[in-house]
Amino acid sequence: MALYNQTVDFLSGAFSNHQTQLPLLAVTGASFTLGLLARSVFPRNEPLQNVLVSPRSTVLPGISESENRQLPLPADVLPGARDVDSPYGSIRVYEWGPEDGPKVLFVHGITTPCIALGGVAHALVDRGCRVMLFDLFGRGYSDCPADLPQDERLFSTQIFLALTSSPISWTGADSGKFCLTGYSLGGGIAAAFASYFPHLLSSLVLLAPSGLLRDSQISFQSRLLYSKGLMPENILTSLVSRRLRAGPLTRPKPKNKKLNAADALTEELPSQNAAATQILSRSYPQINVPSVVTWQVINHTGFVHAFMSSMRYGPILRERQWNRWARLGEYLTAQNGTSRNENKRLADNKVHILCGNNDLIIVKSELVPDATAALGGNVIFKFYDAGHEFPSTKYEEVASYIFELL
Repeated sequence: MALYNQTVDFLSGAFSNHQTQLPLLAVTGASFTLGLLARSVFPRNEPLQNVLVSPRSTVLPGISESENRQLPLPADVLPGARDVDSPYGSIRVYEWGPEDGPKVLFVHGITTPCIALGGVAHALVDRGCRVMLFDLFGRGYSDCPADLPQDERLFSTQIFLALTSSPISWTGADSGKFCLTGYSLGGGIAAAFASYFPHLLSSLVLLAPSGLLRDSQISFQSRLLYSKGLMPENILTSLVSRRLRAGPLTRPKPKNKKLNAADALTEELPSQNAAATQILSRSYPQINVPSVVTWQVINHTGFVHAFMSSMRYGPILRERQWNRWARLGEYLTAQNGTSRNENKRLADNKVHILCGNNDLIIVKSELVPDATAALGGNVIFKFYDAGHEFPSTKYEEVASYIFELL
């Protein structure tokens, strides 16, 4: 998953074949003209319904148990599955592990549902933890509210909805608090949440987090493509859907190349060798992230909308999120002067950021100085010999690190 995965690579993928690549800007201009023409010639679509339903409503009712087991994302892919009704649509939550164990809540990235963090979750339960994962709106088996921006306000609300659905207390005085762990977009969500509710957390772990992506990393064509109002939404949605259905590009993203839409898919998905060896689900060891993402694109009516809305409004860019990170840093600095016995502090009074040395989206040389400055030095870094996908391939090492904090 990755991040401000935008760009007219969507358009190139939609309108080109393996023999011909149209110039990026030319395609953008043609699509823009087509959009204006379509707006004047064709009738406008009816307003979106408030909730775009997940495969829970469109796929599961018509299949048998044996057919469910053959799905790229079975309904019971992780233990403790439950569906939580809310005004925003149904939310899929998974929770298991000892009820009296240290608690860890996971927030996944922009493209993959929460199964991408299944390996880490299983490894922590092996160590005696209680874990909770949920599919963000528009991913996996969670519905998608179509009339709200996917920003930190909506995501923070979803976190609370997931927490309060638990049969045990995650936020009460005797709960022991919980470790919040966010990956990629989920890292930006977790940092924003922690900036307002740090007193609920025992620790904060960010895995290749968004939130501080520099504005200079984003291509002009990407900004044009995702500027709301320049092109009719139905045409833009169709283009994005085509690009997502095509899957990740096989060519690697060159260093120093500005981010585009394909980067999100390419960087969040593990290599074929890694996908063949990782075990994200103990019940279904054959499950892998690339197959899940492809199935989700085809079967979730709200995924493309959620993907686009998250890139427009989600906690991704430094220019929009710096104040959230700085707010958290100020809180941690203030806590340095309080007694540990007051039980208000995060673990080590630090934010723990884990990343891959070879991550082409969250760049080490930019992340370290930016996060250090924003958090007032209240940060500890850990780097792995891997890329952006490391939480789904190095889950034992990640689980060991998190467990030491607990």
